[in-house]
Amino acid sequence: MGSAEEFERGEPRERRLGPVVRRRGQIQSSTTDQRLLDTAGPSDWVHQDPWRVMRIQSEFVEGFGTLAELGPAISVFGSARTPEGTSEYEVGVRIGRALAEAGFTVITGGGPGAMEAANRGASEAGGVSVGLGIELPFEQGLNRYVDIGVNFRYFFVRKMMFVKYASGFVVLPGGMGTLDELFEAITLVQTRKVTRFPIVLFGTEYWQGLVDWLRDAVVAGGKAGRHDLELFHVTDDVNEAIELVTKEIAAPNPMVERELPEEPA
Repeated sequence: MGSAEEFERGEPRERRLGPVVRRRGQIQSSTTDQRLLDTAGPSDWVHQDPWRVMRIQSEFVEGFGTLAELGPAISVFGSARTPEGTSEYEVGVRIGRALAEAGFTVITGGGPGAMEAANRGASEAGGVSVGLGIELPFEQGLNRYVDIGVNFRYFFVRKMMFVKYASGFVVLPGGMGTLDELFEAITLVQTRKVTRFPIVLFGTEYWQGLVDWLRDAVVAGGKAGRHDLELFHVTDDVNEAIELVTKEIAAPNPMVERELPEEPA
């Protein structure tokens, strides 16, 4: 609260701290520099939102700076629990290899399982293999086939990198994390937040139940349009998957956004 004398004068005491103005009882006794140089001061500020904003910004800067010159890339999603030596793992290797041979960088979550398989295929084919890791309560780490790796604290920053630097998405069988990435991608395309990216679900037997539910419950119940089922493709053929996920990429610069038609009035 300000004093009666201040209100009468109409000129309350104030202190300017960078872009911030503090007046009356909100004036702090020290300056920003004083608090910065005071090594004996409290340290709980590192856990507060203003500091988190700086960490978030630094993750965006690091991600943009590392990935900006990748060239055309495809994001491959899939389960971290897919065991090596299984048919699903081998499919991941084949898809990673085929994408690399077609001239695409392969981006995954950098973990084990299906992610490792796609990175492995790209790396063994001489392509660029990228892993975007995430800090988790349990240690996971980047798989050994990642050539360029970036670890993130925040899921939403990591998701931005998957979308911004990819020209399409291949989704292998996976669990909750894979479903999260899949539906985020579909939503961004459906709402026109991103250019029309091709999305390919690999494994008809695995994905058919989800497709049936979307058609028979979500679309039939009026929660989505029938045309929304055309936002993705389902296949069991590696060559078809590569053709579908790359067919809409315009040469020579696949990262240039293409205009979408206007919504009907």
